[in-house]
Amino acid sequence: MKTTDPSGDTPVTAPVEETSTRNGWRSMPGGIWALGFVSMLMDISSEMIHALLPLYMVTVLGTSVLAVGLIEGIAEATASITKVFSGALSDRLGKRKLLAALGYGLGALSKPIFPLAGSLDWLTGARFIDRIGKGIRGAPRDALVADITPPDIRGAAFGLRQTLDTVGAFLGPMLAIGLMWLTANHYQTVFWVAVIPAFLAVAVLLVFVHEPRQAQGTRRVRAPLSRRELARLGAGYWWVVGVASVFTLARFSEAFLILRGQAVGLEPMWAPAVLVLMGVAYSLSAYPAGALSDRVSRVVVLGAGLLLLVAADLTLAFAPGIGGLVVGVVLWGLHMGFTQGIFAALIADRAPPELRGTAFGMFNLLTGLTLLLASVIAGALWDTVGFQGTFLMGAGFAVLALLGLWVIEARAQAR
Repeated sequence: MKTTDPSGDTPVTAPVEETSTRNGWRSMPGGIWALGFVSMLMDISSEMIHALLPLYMVTVLGTSVLAVGLIEGIAEATASITKVFSGALSDRLGKRKLLAALGYGLGALSKPIFPLAGSLDWLTGARFIDRIGKGIRGAPRDALVADITPPDIRGAAFGLRQTLDTVGAFLGPMLAIGLMWLTANHYQTVFWVAVIPAFLAVAVLLVFVHEPRQAQGTRRVRAPLSRRELARLGAGYWWVVGVASVFTLARFSEAFLILRGQAVGLEPMWAPAVLVLMGVAYSLSAYPAGALSDRVSRVVVLGAGLLLLVAADLTLAFAPGIGGLVVGVVLWGLHMGFTQGIFAALIADRAPPELRGTAFGMFNLLTGLTLLLASVIAGALWDTVGFQGTFLMGAGFAVLALLGLWVIEARAQAR
């Protein structure tokens, strides 16, 4: 497909998009399944480590909860800053798979550092290397999903990838629980086992994922981050990014869910069960929510997700005991399923095909910087006024994001 910029004189690269008759998950291109399994394997590796890392830092290394929030927030912000450059570079080069492979490879190489680390400095360094790898792969991978998926099943495609990704997100903590039991809470053994699926993820990407064919006789965008190109993303795109940034203030790091489990008396061995429960709810809802967004307004599905987040925060703030924790974590997982893939589909819908890498990069940059702020505020509130302040803050920002969705829907209806 050949497109031109607003001046009409500069052809740019765009993938050839096809249409598809809907047939559920059977209509998905093979590349979507492969990218989903790549995400699943890397998430198994990452979550085996991350499910235990907050407790390891707090109980073994004596780190404060505020420091955990700061480290988590800065690490995620680093990933998000990297995404904007890797996304733009993928638009310029037209090589999304190359950058995705580099990012997944860097993530895999960071994993052996965790069991070898003997201090907080080494753990922090490993966390940053891992997040830089995530930053390099994130925007090119999401743009690749949009490139190889027919537009009429785009929401379902992002939902399917999120589902497989989230299967890894709860299999990882389950493996961590089992290994902690088998090894009598030996953290380093769990961290070593986590190295294996990370390298398997890189192998699947290299063998089974292929770039879509490009239109003949076209040129690539030379300066994706220039003011001229960013302006081409349009007001609708920037409204989505703004609402997503407010939403991110409401959904701080899942490390705080683990700490909430500790606060109600979960033993360290069982703390990863919090992420398992959240991941099951997330994975079961992501694909249905994405497929539903292909048939109704994506904004309506997002609104339902934000209401689920408000309910999760209020439950985690006020419901007592293990029962309250279980309900709150399930609601948190459901809100993830109803929002993460839908935001990605909205970005793909609104961005020109030749600027998708840049669009996802800017989206991840701004939401990642917001996540830094959210995690720091959440940690500070936890240390000063308790966990209730943290979750009530999340509920308040979720309500503000709902108001932003109302504006987006009103703008769409006014067209």
